[in-house]
Amino acid sequence: MGSWVVSLTRCAKNASFIAPIAPDFVVELRSNSDTLASLQEKMTEYIANGVRLGVLIDPKNCQVHIYRPDQTPEILDHPESVNCEPEMPLFQLKMAKVWRKL
Repeated sequence: MGSWVVSLTRCAKNASFIAPIAPDFVVELRSNSDTLASLQEKMTEYIANGVRLGVLIDPKNCQVHIYRPDQTPEILDHPESVNCEPEMPLFQLKMAKVWRKL
């Protein structure tokens, strides 16, 4: 399952023509049928194509993988929340409900 967000300022810059735009922020939630390797590859591809922040939530291992351009992915073990700044100002993912479902 995935989702994405694009800031209005990025859309306004491209309003004069139709062009593919990468979202600023994507979230992938690993399901029972997903392999971690396939989702890691997908996140790497997102970043390579212009995504500014990728968050891969892995409930099976109670981990969150944070992807940013020009950085090694950061792996958080059982975090209570995930800070999405500076790409998503003032936005935090609260993980309690995700971990509670296990």
